[in-house]
Amino acid sequence: MLFESLNIIDPILKALQEEGYTTPTPIQAEAIPIILQGTDLLGCAQTGTGKTAAFAIPILQLLSANKVYDKKRKIRSLIVTPTRELAIQIGDSFKAYGRHTGLTNTVIFGGVNQNPQASSLLRGVDIVIATPGRLLDLLNQGHLNLRDVEILVLDEADRMLDMGFIHDVKKILAALPKKKQSLFFSATMPSEIVKLAASILHNPSQVSVTPISSTVDIINQYVYFVDKGNKNALLVETLRDPNIKTALVFTRTKHGADKVVKILMKHHISAEAIHGNKAQNARQRALKNFKAQDTRVLVATDIAARGIDVDDLEYVINFEIPNIAETYVHRIGRTGRAGAKGTAFSFCDAEEKEYLRDIEKLIAKKIPVIDNHAYPLLDHNPVKVPKQQGRGNSGHPAPKPLAKSAPKRWTSKPRATR
Repeated sequence: MLFESLNIIDPILKALQEEGYTTPTPIQAEAIPIILQGTDLLGCAQTGTGKTAAFAIPILQLLSANKVYDKKRKIRSLIVTPTRELAIQIGDSFKAYGRHTGLTNTVIFGGVNQNPQASSLLRGVDIVIATPGRLLDLLNQGHLNLRDVEILVLDEADRMLDMGFIHDVKKILAALPKKKQSLFFSATMPSEIVKLAASILHNPSQVSVTPISSTVDIINQYVYFVDKGNKNALLVETLRDPNIKTALVFTRTKHGADKVVKILMKHHISAEAIHGNKAQNARQRALKNFKAQDTRVLVATDIAARGIDVDDLEYVINFEIPNIAETYVHRIGRTGRAGAKGTAFSFCDAEEKEYLRDIEKLIAKKIPVIDNHAYPLLDHNPVKVPKQQGRGNSGHPAPKPLAKSAPKRWTSKPRATR
């Protein structure tokens, strides 16, 4: 199935093609037609399943079909999500998929000065993505009203329950119009979440997808504990392994991706970056070079990496551990496709240990530690992996320790003359 078969309008299809998306995930294939019909939806799904696009795409289409030409834009869709990181990611997705629709969105979260957010609301916006606490603060101060909301999304409802946001959510719900389309997503369905869903949804359709932990079982995963300042040296040393023909390296920021590319090029390892500041043709060219193995290393941010589908990609390296556990699953899922072997290395510094714990909790397994490397974390005392556990499910051996020596020169494959 392709996105074209879901009756998606051309401006959104164009944006999806620019992002490299052609085939919807299972939850997208199921949820998009339901939401386009105007039906309420109860989705049992986690973030790594493509859930954001499953609601963002049809919301953009529904709002585009009924544009409002008031002098000041009114908030027509509200997405409530538990954390700042998720809110930012969802906002980026709406911008990417809606870039040709003319619709606008803004992201609201706590922990920062509220004035820029209040100014954005004052100018008028079609879609608001918000964490509950800051949204309620701005609502109580009169910086926004929710009387014109047509589509509501409650995302990761069970996490909002765990974080103590349910009372805030109920106050937000009281400010919304009774007549609206409601979309409710939760990874688990404890009794209080079931009760909340029942109070919000009207004759909902239900969509459920396989837990994402099952998608990473075939991938060999290893973690290196390393001081932040030694990550560049560890990456160069890791890439000295000739078995790593190509590798997809993830950073959290665009600036970080560019810095990693400079370091690798300095050590004669051919590398290119793809991120939101790169022109679309530059991103496509970098991906083409990587697929052809003319470029050995592709350094990507999470948003830019969506839609990357490279056959026979064996290695993913998390240069920085993602601060959302589901993002880790999404990253390493770029390898080990269609039963092929895949290996994921993660570089974890002291500040990222908490992120690693969240990841291991999500995937329900401990990630084996490689501690016999040249740049160990000074304050870390890792639990050594027993020798018999040195192989992953696919039988791929754990990497050998790399000795300190001058890095080999790696260059691009010579291009055929045209």
